Amino acid sequence: MTEQDVLLVGGGAREHAMAKALVDGGARVYSVMSNENPGVAELADDYAIGQEKHVAGIVDKARQWGCTHALSGPEGPIAAGVTDALADAGVTVVSPSQQAGRIETDKAWMRDLMERHGIPGRVRNRHFANQQGLREYVEELGEVAVKPVGLTGGKGVKVTGDHLAGTEEALEYANDVFTSGLGGGQVVIEEKLEGEEFTVQCFTDGDTVVPTPPIQDHKRAFEGDEGPNTGGMGAYSGSEGLPFLSRVDYEAAVDIVRDIVHALRDEDRPYVGPIYGQFMLTADGPRVVEVNARFGDPEAMNTLGILETPFTDVVDAMAEGTLDELEVTFEPTATVCKYVVPEGYGSDPTPDTTVEIDREAIAETGAELFYASCEPTEGGVVTTTSRTLALVGIADTIEDANEQAEQALSHVKGEAIDARHDIGTEKLVQRRVEHMRELGRPRNPESV
Repeated sequence: MTEQDVLLVGGGAREHAMAKALVDGGARVYSVMSNENPGVAELADDYAIGQEKHVAGIVDKARQWGCTHALSGPEGPIAAGVTDALADAGVTVVSPSQQAGRIETDKAWMRDLMERHGIPGRVRNRHFANQQGLREYVEELGEVAVKPVGLTGGKGVKVTGDHLAGTEEALEYANDVFTSGLGGGQVVIEEKLEGEEFTVQCFTDGDTVVPTPPIQDHKRAFEGDEGPNTGGMGAYSGSEGLPFLSRVDYEAAVDIVRDIVHALRDEDRPYVGPIYGQFMLTADGPRVVEVNARFGDPEAMNTLGILETPFTDVVDAMAEGTLDELEVTFEPTATVCKYVVPEGYGSDPTPDTTVEIDREAIAETGAELFYASCEPTEGGVVTTTSRTLALVGIADTIEDANEQAEQALSHVKGEAIDARHDIGTEKLVQRRVEHMRELGRPRNPESV
């Protein structure tokens, strides 16, 4: 590993996990975050509380601290041009440029990129800036997903049958996006996909793409996959992949991510850093739901928790274009991540609740604790309107990892907080398996 003084932008649980992985690998970490994340603050050599999209201020801090490398946890700084400005200032940036980041910040452009390069996994879709032709297209597709084109913090997508009762509600929501300016005030209308979602995160230097084990995130706020969409309530991974996902389908998804990276390279938008493909496993195989220009949150915690290769070595290889020379390995174990969130998260969250955390007792369970959007207080934290903290169980099986995460959750106390206890349970996992069997695409005997 080269000596690394890493500027890490962002103050969530994902960034806490990234900071831990960097420090464990021998790096010194410096942070710019919008809230004082207790975990990041504890690990960092220095940190500043400030706007994560304030380009000049972040560049000044990087110079002040003598940072050699930089990573952005969230997508906002990438969209704002922070990574470009840091690169211009001579910092080795291991996150994509603003132009490469369009795969996340502009859903219409991402769909067009896939179309231009004939990348598999495409869905029927059309981009609308106003109502002209909108009704006709929605009626043509029948059931649809309505997606604001730009960033909405993972909460802008609404789907017929899940959040929208039918055509009229889909049209009404699209009109709300036009008038409110949400995500840029434009929408992509896509065919509704039936199946099971899964995530494939990869490391890339712009040429070589190294996949990580597949993960299933849970966006819905309430148990049983009910309620509004959120930024993610938790995720799990198995020691041999996901129980509903065959090796063939996993590798097809990895190939799609690789094709996207190479398409960006071929269009002179080289992509360096972690990249995240969200897929729907349908009866016809994996289809692309979205592509994100970063680690997922919560998925980063699942992935980094079982990464055997020092993360600092991976960062070096991505930065230097030598990822093909590095053997990246993962522990053959399962993970279950569960978020603690303020009551009402996803719709009308209740902030300013004190949460007591018994860190010693959590450590004894073997689970990992990662702080998210919270403020430190004596013996715990105070909630904001976003996710509060995450607990990650790591064990031989999903069942055991879930039990570990649940034991850790029992040591987090507070009023007006919620968690999804069903994530990682045998009942919910088996429901995924049965769903794919009903769709005629059961997992083959071989593992991922």
